[in-house]
Amino acid sequence: MNILKTKTEKAPAEAIDTSTTAPADYRLPLWFFGFEGVLAAAFDILKAFPSAWAVLLVLLAVNITVSLTMMRSRIRLAKALWRGKDTRKIAFALIALRVGSHFALNAVGLAVTSTLGHVLFAVVMSAMTIGMLAYSQETAIRALTRSAAAARA
Repeated sequence: MNILKTKTEKAPAEAIDTSTTAPADYRLPLWFFGFEGVLAAAFDILKAFPSAWAVLLVLLAVNITVSLTMMRSRIRLAKALWRGKDTRKIAFALIALRVGSHFALNAVGLAVTSTLGHVLFAVVMSAMTIGMLAYSQETAIRALTRSAAAARA
């Protein structure tokens, strides 16, 4: 059987009913939060491995590309996440934690200067970022689900 010579009949495209799409269908995959976690830990990654800047730039470019292509259909959830006060609070809290913890450690004479210290700090910041973003997403999905249910009622 020659695949190139086989003709297939093309059926007309069916209309997609978007009204049946639940807010939970827009859930961002956990691996996407991994990009954000790595970028949140970039400061300590660069302190531990100064030559890793090229890898971080590539990851940033991949993150932007994935956001603008594969995650395009989830723009509604992303907008809901950034409109929410909780997400902004989380972002500011993570920045304050980053700056505050380094400042506090410096103040008591325990500055993070070793490679291992920066790697541990990077892992903790990455894990916290992923966890907080996942929590924020779940909160936004619950809110969108409630508003969709109220709109149908």
